[in-house]
Amino acid sequence: MPTDTAVPTPARVHPRRWTALVLISAAQFMLILDVTVVNVALPAVAADLDLGRTALTWVVTAYTLCFGGLMLLGGRLADALGARRVLLTGLALFTAASLACGLAPNATVLLGGRVAQGIGAALLSPAALALVTTTFHGPERARALGVWAAIGGTGSAVGVLLGGALTAGPGWPWIFYANVPTGLALLATLPRLLPKDAAPRGGARLDVPGALLVTTATGALVHGLVRAGDDGWTSSGTLLPLLGAVALYAVFAAVERRTRTPLMDLRMLTRRPVVAGSLLMLVATALLISFFFLGSMRLQQVNGLDAFRTGLLFLPVALTTAIGAHLGSRLVTTAGPRACAAAGTALAAAGCLPLALLPPTADPWTTLLPSLATAALGLGAVFVTATTTALGLIPAHESGLASGIVNTSHEVGGTIGVALASTLALGSPTPGFTTAFTLCTAAAATAALAAPLLIPAGRPHHAGGAHGPH
Repeated sequence: MPTDTAVPTPARVHPRRWTALVLISAAQFMLILDVTVVNVALPAVAADLDLGRTALTWVVTAYTLCFGGLMLLGGRLADALGARRVLLTGLALFTAASLACGLAPNATVLLGGRVAQGIGAALLSPAALALVTTTFHGPERARALGVWAAIGGTGSAVGVLLGGALTAGPGWPWIFYANVPTGLALLATLPRLLPKDAAPRGGARLDVPGALLVTTATGALVHGLVRAGDDGWTSSGTLLPLLGAVALYAVFAAVERRTRTPLMDLRMLTRRPVVAGSLLMLVATALLISFFFLGSMRLQQVNGLDAFRTGLLFLPVALTTAIGAHLGSRLVTTAGPRACAAAGTALAAAGCLPLALLPPTADPWTTLLPSLATAALGLGAVFVTATTTALGLIPAHESGLASGIVNTSHEVGGTIGVALASTLALGSPTPGFTTAFTLCTAAAATAALAAPLLIPAGRPHHAGGAHGPH
């Protein structure tokens, strides 16, 4: 472990920074865990609380929607009020919301708890990353950020296994209860380890309308996509929310152009690397989270596996995602982002193709597992490529804004992916799973063809941080 003498400015070095990093990483780990841990438990949650397809979809998307939609506002709050203060507030909210989810007697309480978890995560995550970047200096910062980046793949892998074990054992409420003792322990120890905040900046302006508009617009989009499964794509119940989402996004753009301190600098969307990286991140996350959702529902509803065996089967899929990210971080600097993105999405399409051709009743150990593991290997490389493209092909002074947009695309992609997967697969399960995997194959193939056209030529200035898959 590095010593304090490794940094030439000891006055600025936090003496217990590595202990603080472990605890901050544990808090971030809970946030990532809470995406995949829920997927395996969905059939049990639906049976206990009598949830229909729409409510079941929102159990996943309510969390990722609030997490992604409010993340930029959380980052601005951390700047204005102090990262330590905002992190502890987000952690307290997330812990309390986890308890509420575990105790939920009905869909209303559960979905309210998931919304609160997402808000807590949106406060905690950017504040935690800000603390990591300001607490460490020089070469130590790169090592600390490497630890941070590794949390994503690990959280996904542990999430599927832990979700299956807890659901098959003490029951699905424990996927939420498990956060409570961890959260309380962190709340008891972190205040003594984190550096004190500076005095809040009284003149800081926050773009709250922008945050609410973009979150509401994405919520309307998800609502329309989910309603399509029940009412059809041409019904008013589907078209009105979708048109409302378009209108709200337009209002958001107008507000961002006029406000003095915009949540998102729309000029960043004229930067080709940022647009390409964000689109890649959105597609890759939509595909991966859809795979977890579709696979979990199919294994338990069609193939008759219990929650534990489902989690066990998904463990290799989560691990190959992490392996793909590791390989991608090497290939993106040697072969370049264009080749890495095209190869990763092509591998995802090839892996998913058998699931579009074979019936859902086929043996999952010889069809679903190898197909999704192959697809996830490719997507792991795409995650790294997306971040590297957005951050490594633009000037360094714009990397903070670009990072916020890419991270938001990560959460929004997962939200939209689950909404579409639910609409296509769960309306009529047996043919629906085939239709959903066909769309996944087509989306990955389209991304493979478009990647060389979207991504600018050239090599990244730096490797960027691999934003781990949730």
